[in-house]
Amino acid sequence: MGKAPFPEPKSLTQRPQWRALTEHRGQIEHRHLRELFAADRSRGERLVAEAAGLYLDFSKNRITDETLRLLQALAEACAIRERIDAMFRGDKINATEQRAVLHVALRAPPGERFLVDGRNVVPDVHAVLDRMAAFSDRVRGGGWTGHDGRRIRNVISIGIGGSDLGPVMAYEALRNYSRRDMTFRFVSNVDGTAFSEAVRDLDPGETLFIICSKTFTTLETLTNAHAARAWCLRGLGDKKAIARHFVAVSTNADEVAKFGIDLENMFGFWDWVGGRYSMDSAIGLSTMLAIGADNFRAMLSGFHAMDEHFRNAPPDRNLPLLHGLLAIWNTNFLDAPTVAVLPYEQYLKRFPAYLQQLTMESNGKHVTLAGERVDYQTGPIYWGEPGTNGQHSFYQLIHQGTRLIACDFIGFCQTLNPLGDQHDLLMANMFAQSEALAFGKTADEVKAGGTSDELVAHRAFEGNRPSNTILAEKLTPRTLGALVAFYEHSVFVQGAIWNIDSFDQWGVELGKALAKRTADEISGTNEPVLGHDSSTNALIRRYRGLRK
Repeated sequence: MGKAPFPEPKSLTQRPQWRALTEHRGQIEHRHLRELFAADRSRGERLVAEAAGLYLDFSKNRITDETLRLLQALAEACAIRERIDAMFRGDKINATEQRAVLHVALRAPPGERFLVDGRNVVPDVHAVLDRMAAFSDRVRGGGWTGHDGRRIRNVISIGIGGSDLGPVMAYEALRNYSRRDMTFRFVSNVDGTAFSEAVRDLDPGETLFIICSKTFTTLETLTNAHAARAWCLRGLGDKKAIARHFVAVSTNADEVAKFGIDLENMFGFWDWVGGRYSMDSAIGLSTMLAIGADNFRAMLSGFHAMDEHFRNAPPDRNLPLLHGLLAIWNTNFLDAPTVAVLPYEQYLKRFPAYLQQLTMESNGKHVTLAGERVDYQTGPIYWGEPGTNGQHSFYQLIHQGTRLIACDFIGFCQTLNPLGDQHDLLMANMFAQSEALAFGKTADEVKAGGTSDELVAHRAFEGNRPSNTILAEKLTPRTLGALVAFYEHSVFVQGAIWNIDSFDQWGVELGKALAKRTADEISGTNEPVLGHDSSTNALIRRYRGLRK
């Protein structure tokens, strides 16, 4: 492995800026948001930032101006400016794989320049986008037909991880803009139920499969792809049909051709695009088929607007930088181990799941860039559900539980589906929840409401629970792009402070390797010689005995 691209001290926790924050925590961790708001009547208008159509209110975090100053000092000491520049410059900041990290190039306008090994990759990006757009227009317009001449009415995207979570999230988020006379489904799980249910009511002659696998060797994806191929052949009876009903998003032309897909219908991407950062690459072909090329390009413009803001905005107005630093504060200094992502927008129902991979696969690391064990927490656990559903399930724990949980509320001023006053009620709930988390309800306030003494403790709310509120005008393709880029860059900031590699994912490799070995042992007809631990051996034997 190459040398770590940035120098580091023996430990982050030994930096004077970290120690200053630790000392500061002792001064502020027991101060209440009630007190902080009472002392600064303009706090709610002052501790905000705005860019690319997003408004970030971070005033309900347990912070003061001094907290922000100390966090900015930590960022400066951790060379955050240099690290941002290195990413945009195309340096190989993915140190363990010696790769550039240039998802920002995927949404750059044609005149921009992003260099990888001295080559401007922007023309390559737009060449693929143009091919995607031409193909999308043909399918949507009826020019591309199935093997027997019928129009394509169903699209099934097969992938896993970043090749699935991004596209399915984007489709659900932008369903309002999608073709309603077409059906879009997504298969990732190797569980046969996932594929069977996806195709149960479809006609192979009207169905197009998009196989998303950079190497075209990913076990789960290829298993589902071969199931799709068999299903298609059973219905159409001709191997030539594969070329009309399958396209690939891959870089492995040999394997794609071997599968039966015409290489004219292979859309490529590059090793400087990580899977969880790839929804705006050819991996997003299903998104483009659903919403059209113009809306897809509008989404890219939102990504780019946030990229430029992150690259150029001053630190005290920089949305992703502020959000990332607040995550450091809540995780490492206030001991909040999780983040609840709470979109008050039904179209964003898959957004928390998307963020789980983006954040936890990126920053779930236990060693620094130099391979030294960290002595601080990294990678908080992300989870969540849309409001108001969550209010009637897990909000109880956030309000009155023993764990401190940081929250991100996401809302929109305009609804895409006006229905009486329901959107006003939805947003009233969002604002009320963030207010209740911040300020709670004291025992005296509970008593003043006439509650009996024996119930006061049960009905009091401590409050002082940190949250951010992200507000936008309306959920559009451009807004979604800006929102995703906002979180991408926040994750980058957190990883830069923790001095970890946010762009590799070695933790998923061991399980994959063991699964391949175990699959061979399970599938054989003869009793295998098992060399696992006693628990795994016993489980395999029990499964083999009962599977039929």
